[in-house]
Amino acid sequence: MIVGFIGSGNMAAAMARGWAGSDAGDPPELLFTDSGSGRATALASEVGGGAAESNSELVEKSDFVVLATKPGALDEVADAVPPPKALLSLLGGTPLERVTRLFPDTPVLRLMPNLAVEVNRGVICMARPEQTDPELAAEAASLLAPLGTVIELEDKFMDAATAVMGCTPAYFAHVADVLIRIGIEEGLQPAESLAMVSESLAGSADLLRHRTPFEIRVAVASPGGSTEAGLDALEEAGGGEAFRKAAQSSLTRMRGD
Repeated sequence: MIVGFIGSGNMAAAMARGWAGSDAGDPPELLFTDSGSGRATALASEVGGGAAESNSELVEKSDFVVLATKPGALDEVADAVPPPKALLSLLGGTPLERVTRLFPDTPVLRLMPNLAVEVNRGVICMARPEQTDPELAAEAASLLAPLGTVIELEDKFMDAATAVMGCTPAYFAHVADVLIRIGIEEGLQPAESLAMVSESLAGSADLLRHRTPFEIRVAVASPGGSTEAGLDALEEAGGGEAFRKAAQSSLTRMRGD
């Protein structure tokens, strides 16, 4: 299996690193192009892949082509390459209908991964046209499985998915940074504070698979205790509403409102 990336930016790199570092069977062979930045060669060297001379060469060699350019480059790429065997679009805010119209002879799936695919713990939302061959969709899901959890959605829900899982690693990182700095200010070594916060986040994520957010809050926050005091301060400062506004702002930007 050969997977070719048109574009070698952050998400392409995260997916490539996830496949290269996976121990789940044989990883795909990876090919890359860029727009002249040199990222394709650097990424190919890092993950043991190859850099193609052109997008057309990459398309001709690949079983799946991952379209990982900026959305504004879609028309230019579509005009310059032969029909791919199968296309996985990572283009944010770009509905399936637009991509399929530009690639009428190619089966197209739309993906929205988050950055944790790099460590094989990502969430990958996948949308496909109704007429897509079920075997192709299953093959794509199997290909993506080593990168994390694959969730199939209707295309109309992909913006919402981006707001709640695509953007959130940055939000979680922001919270982690604040907590890590508090630990350092109180005398913890940076590595100690980082380990405490990162492992607490990982453990909380695992807990959420078994208990509701409400149950976790009640279990941790004893009445009159330090966690309750922290939650009260968070509420007073508008912490929950701030995250709601962040998600809504992401949706607004994606939808061009």
